[in-house]
Amino acid sequence: MDNVSSAHEYIEHHLTFLTLGKGFWSINIDSMIMVWMVGLLFIGVFRYVATRGTKGVPGRLQCFIEITFDFVNNLVKEIFKTEDKLIGPLALTIFVWVFLMNSIDLLPIDFVPALTRLFGVEHFRDLPSADVNVPISMALGVFILIIGYTLKNKGIVGFIKELTTQPFEHPLLYPVNFILELITLISKPISLGLRLFGNMYAGEMIFILIALMPWWMQWALSVPWALFHILIVFLQAFIFMVLTIVYLAMATEEH
Repeated sequence: MDNVSSAHEYIEHHLTFLTLGKGFWSINIDSMIMVWMVGLLFIGVFRYVATRGTKGVPGRLQCFIEITFDFVNNLVKEIFKTEDKLIGPLALTIFVWVFLMNSIDLLPIDFVPALTRLFGVEHFRDLPSADVNVPISMALGVFILIIGYTLKNKGIVGFIKELTTQPFEHPLLYPVNFILELITLISKPISLGLRLFGNMYAGEMIFILIALMPWWMQWALSVPWALFHILIVFLQAFIFMVLTIVYLAMATEEH
């Protein structure tokens, strides 16, 4: 019974946020700190490479940044056919930022919480993408861009027409079309955010459960799972970026 109780306390401890306030207006301070830290790391590294890069033989860091930039840029050109100065930087920011946030899950599960305890902080959850507020807020930002690009390229009349005249062409079925299209529109940010949250939360839980096992089982399971989880970390960042580009491309295309 004691082992069950201690395991429950361990899991609950690792899933408890450092929260300011209560209810709807509460803020998870730990998630905000980690989001800002990886964001500043992203800006700092890319700015360093951009200002100190060489046109000659690049170093490893510059080569890696250039490969990442070319990978995202080529993908944007394939999906988003319209010329737009925002889409490329947006896609690069989403991919790198989400990837860095997800990569925190590859750290030992007790590493960051142990550091925060040295400063008197008992609860500190270090994986922001496993906090549903972070993926959903990013998806909400994408949703606002979808609406903005739709209104910019099609106007309010074109937007309303798009919501009411498909899939059924008969005027009497326009209300049905509106309900179906509205559900489709709203489901985009919800599925975008929950997909990232669900995968990262599940990965975090598996690491926590592995940490509860005997030390010899931890070594046997944590390394293979970490290697597999690297793929998940990359794929979730890639999927979030690609779906964002696809949704924005759909907002600029005539149906």
